Amino acid sequence: MRTRDFAGTPVGAVGLGCMGMSWAYTESERDDEASVALIREALDLGVTFLDTAQPYGDGHNETLVGRALKGRRDEAVVATKTGLVVESPVTRNIVRDGRPEHAKASAEDSLRRLGTDVIDLYYLHRVDPDVPLAETWGAMAELVAEGKVRTLGLSEVSVAQAAEAHAIHPVAAVQSELSLWTRDAMGAPGGRAGTLPGDTAGTGGGVGDVVGWCAANGAAFVPFSPLGRGFLTGTVTSADFEGTDFRAGNPRFQEDALRANMRIVDVVKAVAARHGATPAQVAIAWTLAQGDHVIPIPGTKKRRYLRDNAGAAGLDLTETDLAELGEVPAAVGGRY
Repeated sequence: MRTRDFAGTPVGAVGLGCMGMSWAYTESERDDEASVALIREALDLGVTFLDTAQPYGDGHNETLVGRALKGRRDEAVVATKTGLVVESPVTRNIVRDGRPEHAKASAEDSLRRLGTDVIDLYYLHRVDPDVPLAETWGAMAELVAEGKVRTLGLSEVSVAQAAEAHAIHPVAAVQSELSLWTRDAMGAPGGRAGTLPGDTAGTGGGVGDVVGWCAANGAAFVPFSPLGRGFLTGTVTSADFEGTDFRAGNPRFQEDALRANMRIVDVVKAVAARHGATPAQVAIAWTLAQGDHVIPIPGTKKRRYLRDNAGAAGLDLTETDLAELGEVPAAVGGRY
């Protein structure tokens, strides 16, 4: 696989989001042994940039990643996160906790679950509006000084927040949702930083061109959900999800919105047909085309989709393709 630079280390141009192996999507299909095998196959394919977090299954996902990397830890760059706490795995009520003591304690928990001595990339999952960002970020920087964390990142922030943190300690990466139907991080009007399901906290205004800020400041930009939560693959044709699936209550996946949003998939399919590629590969390749500093992390529980996603690293979209994809209509429905 082609590689991209992350903080001086080459990583696969396409990474792997591990969240769905533990929660949020079709939880009845959770299979730990299959997920361990998938992560190990990802490494074999050159997919070496792995993303997890403590809230994903209330610690389960970090433990799963740690199992998969046993004996192969040096082959992967592992990212995990602090700043969010799952109050109830049943209701999925998530609260923010940016207290310095929490950032440090959760790092110790993550190290233990991952079975490692150091976290390669430690994100602030969401900014806590009740705790000054400088206090949270300062505590995270102390973890770097202690050798427990190599680099720091932010998730779902505005340009102003990224700049504030960067002035204290270098921001190595910003992770935000980015796909053909979600372009807030490119400065699209109305984007809000930090939104979560059932969460009203955030900046209340536009996030700005975060992708461009990362390019200008030597940070990676890491798109999550580059496949639009599976929609851009062209395989999601109805809103019939099991009750535990996050998409069951997502505005974009309600029947009327789903039908309207098929206009986006139609364009993706047309571009894919010209290249003999899959819609998933086109959707991921579009994120890659937004800059050499972009490292998307599509998630999957299925090995055939892993191989498909990895293949996007070798797909070069033409200027005509990018122009056509750039003109797709805005998605109907909010992203949360």
